[in-house]
Amino acid sequence: MVELNDYAGLVGPEVIGQLYRLAERLGPRRFVHINSTRSGGGVAEILSRAVPLLQQLGLDTSWEVIIGDQDFFEVTKAFHNALQGQKVNLSPEQLDHYREINRENAKRFTWEADFLLVHDPQPACLIEEMRPQAKHWIWRCHIDVSRPHLKVWRFLREVVSQYDASVFSMSQFSQNLPHPQYLIRPSIDPLSQKNRELTPKEIQEVLDRLGVERDKPIILQVSRFDSFKDPVGVIQAFRLVRRHTPCKLVLAGGEATDDPEGPQTLAEVMEAANGEPDIQILLLPPDAHHEINALQRAATIILQKSTREGFGLTVTEAMWKGKPVIGGAVGGIVLQLQDYNTGFLVHSPEGCAFRIRYLLHRPEMARHMGQLAREFVRQHFLITRNIRDYLTLMSLLDNPGSRVIEI
Repeated sequence: MVELNDYAGLVGPEVIGQLYRLAERLGPRRFVHINSTRSGGGVAEILSRAVPLLQQLGLDTSWEVIIGDQDFFEVTKAFHNALQGQKVNLSPEQLDHYREINRENAKRFTWEADFLLVHDPQPACLIEEMRPQAKHWIWRCHIDVSRPHLKVWRFLREVVSQYDASVFSMSQFSQNLPHPQYLIRPSIDPLSQKNRELTPKEIQEVLDRLGVERDKPIILQVSRFDSFKDPVGVIQAFRLVRRHTPCKLVLAGGEATDDPEGPQTLAEVMEAANGEPDIQILLLPPDAHHEINALQRAATIILQKSTREGFGLTVTEAMWKGKPVIGGAVGGIVLQLQDYNTGFLVHSPEGCAFRIRYLLHRPEMARHMGQLAREFVRQHFLITRNIRDYLTLMSLLDNPGSRVIEI
C-alpha cells in the first residue's frame, strides 16, 4: 500500500506536512464520494487512488457506486453528450426513469455524511431523496459544459441548484447557479501502476505480449472509444503523415460500464482503419494500467485529439512520462498543453498531421518539450494537489464567508 509520505520525494515534505495540517484542522469527518462506475474513465481512477490517501489523513472516506439498467445509462450518456453541446431529445418517460433509478439507489445508502461529493449527472438526483443524510452536498462536474444543449441543462440545473456547491475543472465550465462554485483540476497518481517508472525490460515485455513492434516511430492515442475523442480523425491524420514519413499508429482504449455507445464507436474505428497494417487497435480491459504505462513510455508522440474534453487525464499521464503531446484545443487540454512549450494544440486532422511530422523531424525539440511537460505536471497535476483541494473545499464549506484558512 502506498503511504502519503511516499510522495515527499516528488512534491517535497512541506507539501505533505500541509496536507496533515489541513486534515487536522478539519477534525474527524465522514466524506463520501458517489459516481456511476468503479472502472473505466478518469473519475474512477482518481477515486481509487484519492480515497485511501484521504483515509490516511484521518477522514472517514468512502466511495459508493450507483447501479442502473441499460435504459438509465443511455439517458445519462445522452446527458453527457448534451452537456458537451450535442442536440439531444429526451422524452418525459426517459427523464422519469432517470429519477426512478436514483430513487432506487437512494434506498441502498443508509449512512450519514458531513460531506457528500456527487460526481457527474448519473447520481445527481440522489439529493432529492437523501438531502438529510449529508450536511454538505457538492456536485462535481468532470464534463466540458461550456456550451451545453440548453434544454437538457435546464433540467439538470433544477437538480444541481439544490446542492450547496458545485465543482468544475476550469472556469470556462462554470454556470449560472445559486450557490458557490469552485475549481478543482483532476490529477494523476505518479506512484500508481499506470504512472510509476518502468524498466526497459518491463516495457518490452508488454509490447511483445500485445504484438506492438518498434520498427517505426509509434504514434499513440489512449482513450475510451468515444466519438468526442475523435479516433477516426486520428486515423485521418496518421494517413496524411504516413504519406511522407514512416510511422505506425496505436489506438489503445477500453470501455466504461456507464457508456453504452462504446461498441458503436469501436466499430467505426475498425472500419476507418480498414485493415491497414501500420494501424493497431488494442481493446484493453479497464485494469490494464501497466500495459498503458508501457505503451505511453514506448511511444514517440502521444495524441489526445478530442473535440470536447472535460480535462483529459491521458494528456497528463503522457506529459508525466516526458512525452511530446499533441491535443485538441478544447476543454481542459488547453490547461495542460501550451503551444511550443509543453505540447501542441490543434484544431483539425490536417493540423494534427502537420505537428506529428514537425516533431518526428525534430527529435531534440520533442525531447525538450517532454521535459518541460513533466515538470509542469509535477507542479500542477499530481494527486497531492487534488487532496489539498478537497481538504480546502471542506474547510471553506464549513466556514462560509472565510477567505483565509489558517493551518
